[in-house]
Amino acid sequence: MRLFSDLPDEKLNQVFYKKPGYFNKRSAKELLAYALGATLYMPATRPNIHQDLLSKKHAGLTSMVICLEDAIGDDEVEKAEDLLTLELESLSSDLAKGLCEEEDLPLIFVRIRSYDQLIRLKSRIPNGMHLLTGFVLPKFSPAEGSSILKEIEQLNSYGYCLYAMPILETKEIIQKETRLEELIGIKKVLDQYSELILNVRIGATDFSGLYGIRRNSDTTVYDIAVIRDCISDIINIFLRSDQPYVISGPVWEYFSSKERLLKPQIRQTPFRERLGQDGLKMRTDLIDRHMDGLIREIAMDISNGLTGKTIIHPTHIRPVQALNTVTLEEYLDAQSIADQAGGKIGVMKSDYKNKMNEIKPHLYWAEKILLKSEIYGVLKDEITYIDLLKNETFNSNTQLVNR
Repeated sequence: MRLFSDLPDEKLNQVFYKKPGYFNKRSAKELLAYALGATLYMPATRPNIHQDLLSKKHAGLTSMVICLEDAIGDDEVEKAEDLLTLELESLSSDLAKGLCEEEDLPLIFVRIRSYDQLIRLKSRIPNGMHLLTGFVLPKFSPAEGSSILKEIEQLNSYGYCLYAMPILETKEIIQKETRLEELIGIKKVLDQYSELILNVRIGATDFSGLYGIRRNSDTTVYDIAVIRDCISDIINIFLRSDQPYVISGPVWEYFSSKERLLKPQIRQTPFRERLGQDGLKMRTDLIDRHMDGLIREIAMDISNGLTGKTIIHPTHIRPVQALNTVTLEEYLDAQSIADQAGGKIGVMKSDYKNKMNEIKPHLYWAEKILLKSEIYGVLKDEITYIDLLKNETFNSNTQLVNR
């Protein structure tokens, strides 16, 4: 699979200097960590998941999480496990019949509630385990998290190829007096199982709930002081160059609304200059769907070193993936820095002659950009994310896929 697989070759040739690359669950971990893109959550109680995958209902989807935790009620756990078992068995059967290929499926993860649930699933879905890319571990803590990671490591010894994605969202992390000790404790555990850790994810909704806060559609997580401070510390601990993890952006909760509180958050100029009146119409459509807040938050994610994002609605797939594409200027800078990393020079003028590229300080950034370019592709000069959005249809009748 690859990002933007729903676009025709003509469109890809039109906008990409370097097209997005192909990947699957067995691709190199350093690439796969960047390949999740917009990760769509859906409750395990949702019907016909495998049929939606066969029909490619959600255009451009490359990763998904079937949730057994907060997306279902406490009284629905047994039912949800039954349905998950059935869906995975059906999908496995369809693969065996040749109705689809594994390469056509998105990366599939299951969000579990606990170590005990993982043990149950191990015996309940042996025929579906090979379909999974891994497990999402909510409310991650050093003690139980270590036990779960050890179990996943054991499953891989049986021939599976499974990863883990811990979610940082507990009160020990958000509360200042315990935060650093808890984050450092989690980092020590993840470092012991680093080959299993595909992404570190941030549970901004759970963090906000502990303070009775819920951001509106005009507000990003970076506008909420207590969440912003916590994200800053997560980045400080987990994005360090000596042993970094790919950190994913937190979920955007909104998909449509009838009223606005604040002015739109995306400027007219880029849309008008790129597409004229059609661009202004497109901007209006994005605003009507409250996509402008999402776009602003994605931009803030990227500025803070985060890659990809958790989503709860399929109309968020394209914006997340479009904004994460690499510009030609970034790519050429990154290539130039990486090529000159042998120590012969320390600084040079960029190809665009608008900045100085310092080799040592910018090398880690350059390595990340080059990895990202393999997955998201590189846009042609003067092409922007707007060109990837302009053919996107935002369907107001699309059903919510989570809660």
